[in-house]
Amino acid sequence: MKRHIQDNTSKSLLTETDTSTRREFLSQSGNVVAGSVLSGIALHRAYAGENNTIRLALVGCGGRGSGAVGNALSSKTGPTRLIAMADVFEDKQTRSYNALSKQFGDQVDVPPERRFLGFDAYRKAVDCLRPGDVMIQATHSAFRPTHVAYAVKKGINVFMEKSFAPDPGGTKDILRIGEEAKKKNLKMGCGLMCRHSYSRRALIEKIRDGAMGQIQLIRAYRMDPGARMGPFKGGQSELMWQIRRPYFFLWVSSAWFIEMMIHQVDECCWIKDGWPVKAEGLGGREPNSDDCSQNLHTYAIEYTFADGTKAMVNSRNQGNCHNEFATFVHGTKCAAQFSGNVHAPTVHIYKDQRTDKNDITWQPPKENMSPYQVEWDELLSAIREDQPYNEVERAAYANLASIMGRAAIHSGRIITWDEMLASDFKFCSSGRSPVENVADFTYDSPAPVQADAQGRYPVPTPGKWTEI
Repeated sequence: MKRHIQDNTSKSLLTETDTSTRREFLSQSGNVVAGSVLSGIALHRAYAGENNTIRLALVGCGGRGSGAVGNALSSKTGPTRLIAMADVFEDKQTRSYNALSKQFGDQVDVPPERRFLGFDAYRKAVDCLRPGDVMIQATHSAFRPTHVAYAVKKGINVFMEKSFAPDPGGTKDILRIGEEAKKKNLKMGCGLMCRHSYSRRALIEKIRDGAMGQIQLIRAYRMDPGARMGPFKGGQSELMWQIRRPYFFLWVSSAWFIEMMIHQVDECCWIKDGWPVKAEGLGGREPNSDDCSQNLHTYAIEYTFADGTKAMVNSRNQGNCHNEFATFVHGTKCAAQFSGNVHAPTVHIYKDQRTDKNDITWQPPKENMSPYQVEWDELLSAIREDQPYNEVERAAYANLASIMGRAAIHSGRIITWDEMLASDFKFCSSGRSPVENVADFTYDSPAPVQADAQGRYPVPTPGKWTEI
């Protein structure tokens, strides 16, 4: 499978045969997780021996899933071992297994009989686990609620990647599953790693202490050349073809905007310590584009919070334009940068409203551990110490806020938080899809959206489109 991924402020290129991953496992795992130790965590002695190894099952063997396994196996909180893998694509599973085995050796104990393939493979992988173990759910978000529900039913802890569902109905399913997990005292980690950044936590503390005054405005950007998708030419399963291209289809994994921007939306809500009450915005496609995907190429969302303050979230995916990847905060006293390029912990406070590097007055100590590692160390420590740990509600609400902004642009109207909480809309049971439930998929199932004669897929049209 062809892979060519770059992600920085100067250029970004993503081939349609693969998807960008926030966990570039092969290139990053060796230098960001080796030797990591989460300071201040006391480990329970009962977990010192091999008999108390936390076992892992990986469901979804792409870059994100492989990276999550890498973080789990690198944790110094206690012994961990990968014992099962599941995917619908054998080539992805094989690449993941080979890379993980090469790096982690005996910690990867997944013989052929525990490498499961197919739409029911997740069940077989979870069934290999025992109480106290963890399912890593890293497929595309359409399948997240179904797979996580099964793990919780079986009494298994879960780490799930973002995004968490492609639609409001799926997000509400995740919320219900999270509540069931609480009742069972299961630990649930969610892949919004910026919440585990020491630098960002330090700035949040400054904000809560009033160092910036009242927060008036937040500006979040992710603007780069993006990617385009060619037409479906037939000759293969259209369903499997779409699943291999999750960033280009709304039903598979929320499409480009949310897959790329959910972190920035979550940062805005974290800074405001609340969820937006409404969203409106504008978006559009590149003129004369031959992109056959469902994506718009620009998204500009204005979120309004309960106190009337605003967050502006901007995404543009077009070449030969100004690029930016950052989040800025403006208070009544001064401004700050909250996040930097490719989620870097570029965090500091400025002396006034000018976000100029020469005007920095405060910055936290340099981070010495990747937030990807911290989120795993905290989850595994909670399991070993049997401490409450459930990130589902805030992750699901961040997902819902992201969908609210996307829906405002796609529909061309103001969308309220109350509407989102009331909506049960699902792409695969909306009447627009020949498939009612992703849990019933087989390799022979029809695709939820169908291409026209030119291989193009339905694009949201304001004034006509609904997704809540």
